[in-house]
Amino acid sequence: MTSEVVTLSIDSIAAGGDGVGRADGRVVFVPRAAPGDTARVRIEPKGRFARGEIVELTAPSTERVEPPCPHYTADRCGGCQLQHITYVAQLAAKGRIIADTIARVGRRTIDVPEVRASARPWRYRRKLTLAMRWTRDAGWVAGLHPYDAPDAVFALGDCPITDEAVGSIWRAVLAESRLFPKVPRLRGAVRLLDAGASFVLEGGRQWHGGEALLAAVPALRAVWWAPENSRPRLVAQRDDMATTGASFAQINVAVGEAVHDHVVERVARYAPRSVIDGYAGTGDTAVRFAGAGARVTAIELDQAAAEFAATRLAAPSRSIRGRVEDHIGEALPADVVVLNPPRSGVDARVAGVLQGADTPPRAIIYVSCDPATLARDLTRMPRYRLASTVAFDMFPQTAHVETVCELVPEAA
Repeated sequence: MTSEVVTLSIDSIAAGGDGVGRADGRVVFVPRAAPGDTARVRIEPKGRFARGEIVELTAPSTERVEPPCPHYTADRCGGCQLQHITYVAQLAAKGRIIADTIARVGRRTIDVPEVRASARPWRYRRKLTLAMRWTRDAGWVAGLHPYDAPDAVFALGDCPITDEAVGSIWRAVLAESRLFPKVPRLRGAVRLLDAGASFVLEGGRQWHGGEALLAAVPALRAVWWAPENSRPRLVAQRDDMATTGASFAQINVAVGEAVHDHVVERVARYAPRSVIDGYAGTGDTAVRFAGAGARVTAIELDQAAAEFAATRLAAPSRSIRGRVEDHIGEALPADVVVLNPPRSGVDARVAGVLQGADTPPRAIIYVSCDPATLARDLTRMPRYRLASTVAFDMFPQTAHVETVCELVPEAA
């Protein structure tokens, strides 16, 4: 089917960050469009939907701003989706995304929730993951993907949503790229720790350069390697306190703490004697529940994180290493259940156990980083109603948003 150019008015932002307009009864998704824009858009029709590209911006929205990152425009960087609209408009768009998704997918009507702003809309990220491609002419090229060419990689100069210290360490790591495995493509991540940083390299089947990389980059305190199709393992560290795992540190510290505080506050309202903390990580929230007098069962799949959580919890609280779906049934009954799953949401068995519990928890506090999987999981637990919904802007300039839902049994 051939493309066509139509004039569109953009009325909202979709979950992935695209602007949404309508032409001849067809919904059109347009990257880099802003609510209130009028534009001529080239579209590729696909049934009731179409993907569009702005050809000419005929009447720019008052919510538009000039993106400060040159990669956003010149390289069509897919790392951010909303740099072209004001921060106030970003927050409003995310609130509408949550409410619309819960209505459309979760079949529940809620008011547009408050989205609490990040104190730092820029330079907030303490972790940066880059794709790396080996080229014969330039050697290793490390960067991000264009939004319309997800297999391509452009060389990253700077990322203005990332802490400048992370970029500095990345440059030092790349200066030692001769130590990387000799393969066509890799991924790497620099993450700031309380002191120094860790580096995780993903890819390759053999690698013996971890110790040399640690020695060459003084800012690094730990180096991890994830061989192809395997989990990361520690290959070099400066001291035993360098890290408790490859993945458990907050990317936006201030907003992460605000989320934790809100979860603890909602749980405290029930004065629980027993709490299940699912997807507990290293136990930051579990420790706070236990400190308030609750008996906590923390469940976490990552072995290093679960073991570290165990060192922080005194009996009768405990840390279980395993999948939440394998252990939540035996951990019930509990006064409150906290769920903080990955982007994929909770396993259907978790929702099934909570839906069918003989003695349901007085509350479920569900922390979600994806409105779509949150809404799906709500459909699996119809016995619980939404008592409160508050969102947090963990990742400004992107379409991602953190949502905290308080669920209580329907009869409560």
